[in-house]
Amino acid sequence: MVASRGRAAEARWHPVQGSPGTLRPGAAVLLLVLSGGFGLCAAAQAEDSVRTVTSSNWTLLLEGHWMLQFHAPWCPACQQIQPDWENFAKQGPVLDVNVAKVDVTAEPGLSGRFFVTKLPTLFHVKDGVFRRYHGSRMLEDLLSFIREKKWSVIEPVAGWKSPSSILMSGMAGLFHLSGWIRQTHNYFTGPLEIPAWGSYLIFIAATLLIGLILGLILVLLIDCCCPAKSKYDDVRADINEDVEELDKDTVDGKKLSNKKDVLEEESEEEEKEDEQAEPNEEAGSSSGAEKDSGEDSAVEDSGTEEEEDLDTQVPNPSTPESESALRQRKSEAVPEGGH
Repeated sequence: MVASRGRAAEARWHPVQGSPGTLRPGAAVLLLVLSGGFGLCAAAQAEDSVRTVTSSNWTLLLEGHWMLQFHAPWCPACQQIQPDWENFAKQGPVLDVNVAKVDVTAEPGLSGRFFVTKLPTLFHVKDGVFRRYHGSRMLEDLLSFIREKKWSVIEPVAGWKSPSSILMSGMAGLFHLSGWIRQTHNYFTGPLEIPAWGSYLIFIAATLLIGLILGLILVLLIDCCCPAKSKYDDVRADINEDVEELDKDTVDGKKLSNKKDVLEEESEEEEKEDEQAEPNEEAGSSSGAEKDSGEDSAVEDSGTEEEEDLDTQVPNPSTPESESALRQRKSEAVPEGGH
């Protein structure tokens, strides 16, 4: 009895006879399940250590210390560094750094906001200051980059290219729009089975329609800000201008007529003055002639008188000689009488 029980226990707990070192099927399945469970737990822990950043929570990067990776599932280089990135994320709590990743296929807006042009792309973020990481992607290099603070010698991203700037926000919107257009095109050509050229025509028509709507909105805004004059106001303004021109013409005509009247009156007065001046000139000419004749006669009389005076004044040439002779004779007679 005791021997049979011992054999039964030995058969239950030891490997099957004829196959030393092998386990029963039940035990092997149990070990596979346990090992698979432990592997899944380890993968889940690694995934939990790497945080996922999306368009809705990317503002978390503006606070704290972060290392961010942009990747895509189809990128071989991204798949190659995933083990090191996950191990780096496990060391994150020790280094006081948050390790995160962004899938560009699911978040095209974020790839535009960070202006990602190649994969994988790594960023270092410290209190909202972004720096692009260009070093090695091995685990040891990543750890030394954080421990030795090598990020402090890297020049930060320019302000206008910062993901939090207005310009990059607009870029994010454009990238998001392009991703939506690509998804819509795939939906048209996939489930709906629309040809590619038909999808292009739909997008062209939609673009024209959107342009017309935006143009109408712009026109309405301009009308609201700078309202145009009504047709009645334009017509009234034209009428007022015409009336003003007519008034000017009438005023100018009146001025011209007044000038003509003044000129005519002046010409009439000049004619009257000329008519009055003609008899006076005739009388003056006759009196002038008489005066001239009188003056001529007076001149002749005065000429005769002057001739007479000259005749009287001109001394006789013989008188001086007789006077001198007489004087000599008197002077001679005086001494003789004295003797």
